Amino acid sequence: MGSVSEKIKQLQEKQKKLLAMGGPEKIEAQHKAGKLTARERLNLLFDNGFYDELYGFVEHECTKFGLAEKEFPADGVVTAIGAISGRPVCVASQDFTVMGGSVGWKHAWKISEIAQQAYKNGIPLITINDSGGARIQEGVDSLRGYGTIFYNNTLLSGLVPQIAIISGPCAGGAAYSPALMDFIIMVKGSGKMFITGPDVIKEVTGREIDVEELGGAIAHATKSGNIHFVAENDEEAIEICKKLLSYIPNNNTEDPPYEPKEELELVEDEFLNTLLPDDPTIPYDMRILLERVFDKDSILEVQKDFAQNIIIAFARLNGRSVGVVANQPNYLAGCLDIDSSDKAARFIRFCNAFNIPIITFTDTPGFMPGIEQEYGGIIRHGAKMLFAYSAATVPKITVITRKAYGGAYLAMCAKSLGADRVAAWPTAEIAVMGAEGAVSVLYKKEIQKAADPTQKRKELIEEYRNEFATPYQAAKKGMVDAVIEPKFTRNYISIALESCTTKRELRPQKKHGLIPL
Repeated sequence: MGSVSEKIKQLQEKQKKLLAMGGPEKIEAQHKAGKLTARERLNLLFDNGFYDELYGFVEHECTKFGLAEKEFPADGVVTAIGAISGRPVCVASQDFTVMGGSVGWKHAWKISEIAQQAYKNGIPLITINDSGGARIQEGVDSLRGYGTIFYNNTLLSGLVPQIAIISGPCAGGAAYSPALMDFIIMVKGSGKMFITGPDVIKEVTGREIDVEELGGAIAHATKSGNIHFVAENDEEAIEICKKLLSYIPNNNTEDPPYEPKEELELVEDEFLNTLLPDDPTIPYDMRILLERVFDKDSILEVQKDFAQNIIIAFARLNGRSVGVVANQPNYLAGCLDIDSSDKAARFIRFCNAFNIPIITFTDTPGFMPGIEQEYGGIIRHGAKMLFAYSAATVPKITVITRKAYGGAYLAMCAKSLGADRVAAWPTAEIAVMGAEGAVSVLYKKEIQKAADPTQKRKELIEEYRNEFATPYQAAKKGMVDAVIEPKFTRNYISIALESCTTKRELRPQKKHGLIPL
């Protein structure tokens, strides 16, 4: 049977094997590739590097292809529970030094089990992805494993936050787990994510493309929009993850983190009265407005380099965590297109799921015109924003700074889409369409008959803008609650947000709404 001391020694030896991972040579290769190991990442992620590892002694069950006698420490993935800034979090960190972090049945089982821990305890789930993909030796068992992971990602969706860090390869079916999660942080250089690699693409399509251009961080951040944050290295990815968690609650039954202040910080910012150009066709940077309205250094922009005509971000206002959606007049004049609609709608739904108030800043001339947009389904994609805002029951506060035309005005959380408060600057132009387009429709014959059609059109545009493209027509009809000086924007939002903190809005019971996907 052996003595107690012998059994303890046996345990220590097994633990030593676990901590050794794939061995010194493979750990050195990991470091040479500019990557941390699975456990080094956990040491940085958790407070004081302390965590409780679960399922460490789980072993694979494959007996074919020479694997019967082989041991894979932790089966290539470390699953643990620990604290980040004092808050409990579940993490699965794939270990590339063990069988390339490949996913077999038990590897997948461990990830699914730690997801279940997140589900049962109502705490966030983080996965650190660094895997060569499916463990081919295990055949369909590997596919079964991926299926259980996807199922659990879907089960957790909207219940607890899910964050994926892509620190290495994440190819084929493996890419779908991060895609089912809420946020993806990708490490530049070492992180790769794609369904089919360059070799397969060349064989099927004849087109050559390198791995970085196909599935690197920059490609996903700027072109596909699949990821939300780009990190220079593993260390920065972990810091972004920690910062992101600071804005969101542990689960859907809790309010977001709140850093209460003794009193509201109300300021008159005279600079905002001069932010907009006199000429409404000249752009300005919406980020300047956001930085001056919200708490200092509190803005965390999401998907910064994708669909830049709209800004989505987390921020704080008097210590309260909020979600921000804002048109960016500096890019495509702030038009809404397919990509910006998708980007905003998904963010709105996340904020609503986790009780985060949404502050919207409107300056958009409309939906992007064009054959490519129409054929690409701008109607369906634009409808996602209408659906997301209408379905959201969290406090919704809208500020219209300048242009708010047609359906795009509605899509930016108009009063009729359930906004709790709507304020407009005196520069706001709220109308069915811009003055130029409206005049062309309403006064077509009058312009044609004029002695100087160009001058007549110019006069009518100015007359229409002064009469109708103002906030006051909308204010008369109750579509705008207040017309405010720009300098009072922070004050207005602060008071409005405080008055909505106890908001409760019940909707008819149903399985779920059918968002136009």
